[in-house]
Amino acid sequence: MARLTTVTAIAAVLASCAAAGGGMNGTADARTKPVQTATSISPAERKQGDEAHPQLLQEFGGTYNGPQASYVNRVGQNIAVQSGLSRSPSDFTVTLLNSPVNNAFAIPGGYVYVTRQLMALMNDEAELAGVLGHEVGHVAAQHSKKRQSAATRNSILGILGAVLGSAIGDSGGLLGGLGGLLQNNAMRVAQLATLGFSRSQELEADQLGVQYLRSAGYDPMALSTMLASLANQTSLDARLSGGNARSLPEWASTHPDPASRVRNAEALASRAGGAGGNRNAAAFLASLDGVLYGDDPAQGVVEGREFLHPDLRLRFSVPNGYGMQNGTAAVSISGNGGQAQFSTAPYSGDMNAYIASVFRAVAGNTAISPGTIQRTTVNGIPAYYSTARVNSQSGQVDVTVFAYEFSRSQAFHFVALTQAGRGSVFNSMFNSVRRLSTAEAAAIRPRRVDVVTVSRGDTVASLARRMAYSDYQTERFQVLNRLTGSSRLTPGQKVKIVVYSGR
Repeated sequence: MARLTTVTAIAAVLASCAAAGGGMNGTADARTKPVQTATSISPAERKQGDEAHPQLLQEFGGTYNGPQASYVNRVGQNIAVQSGLSRSPSDFTVTLLNSPVNNAFAIPGGYVYVTRQLMALMNDEAELAGVLGHEVGHVAAQHSKKRQSAATRNSILGILGAVLGSAIGDSGGLLGGLGGLLQNNAMRVAQLATLGFSRSQELEADQLGVQYLRSAGYDPMALSTMLASLANQTSLDARLSGGNARSLPEWASTHPDPASRVRNAEALASRAGGAGGNRNAAAFLASLDGVLYGDDPAQGVVEGREFLHPDLRLRFSVPNGYGMQNGTAAVSISGNGGQAQFSTAPYSGDMNAYIASVFRAVAGNTAISPGTIQRTTVNGIPAYYSTARVNSQSGQVDVTVFAYEFSRSQAFHFVALTQAGRGSVFNSMFNSVRRLSTAEAAAIRPRRVDVVTVSRGDTVASLARRMAYSDYQTERFQVLNRLTGSSRLTPGQKVKIVVYSGR
């Protein structure tokens, strides 16, 4: 959650396709039929991309300004020209995003994106090229145009609406109005980048990604090894989700059968000529060294069941069994009993007006009649709350706004949605908000990737102990470096560990 956000921003992208795009069901089969692709970037697409690009940067953490950015841009432009959309690398803008989520996507107009977190999971340049090539493949095959009608129906449904269906059975009839605040052309293009693709579209993008790898001189097996790392990361995230209140990355939920995806990519590479070609691991690891890993303290951090923001000097904890995802605009909380988001909005010192404005933004064109605003104190902080009961397609639900006055010019709030009469599931969270002390804020440190050289006597276990985590150190180290339980390290080998660094 960035230092300054607005209530209109919290309805922005609540789900994001990750490195390999959207959903894929069933058993994958390697395609051999040529995929029909576009041969140019049209002026209309260029205009759409130019308008959507700033929106995407805002919603996905902004540009990561480390030295890795220029490296990613160069690799991305080189793989993008293989698509035939343009012969000029400069026609493509490849951005490294400052996001702790495993994610990559592309939009028409020559814009390609990958997060620093996904880059950290990679182990060589060919894997980076494979991921970016896959995303460019979606654009070249014009997959976004083919799903535009579905995107119009299923785009942003308003705050919480996109994620509440699974929890309360609502299909978007509730809280749909907020989407209207964001329905400009740029945001519609941005939404297309964050909606799932069909199984056949995923296979086509894989096929094109492998094709681009081969034509650029990379090992075409790189896409399959990257997908394998993502599968392993998904498995580890599932194990972490019980004790670490970060919700699973969307890649996990939109790819129910990652193993078949890996096998399909391997088969595609075999048909493209098999293993062979550049991997450029040394250059990649040299560039990756020092990249920020996990949450950026400037946007707050998730530690276990707690969210802490050192600059805003606040913290709160979520109930047992609930997941938490920290985004640029808001912190999203989800579980079987309900959904919530924590954010801020402009505040002029009138808390009644503040809460009313939040309800208006949530409701959009839906009729909501909040109850009387109640006043209380939470850990010495003046707090105000109100609940509205609303009819949804699945029955009555309660919408609660719980707001905190941190100063005469700064307020924060939760918006929570539960089944009617069950709002108490979030009481512990509402009452957990408190200020961070100066010492507590100073103790929050970022993590970074440290590329080290294996010395004689080093083992997986000994290097894993250097990971800046108190749990699953070995498993984290293995997934990060594409190692198995039987892997052995050799002196001189380069591996990644995650360490704390100064802010």
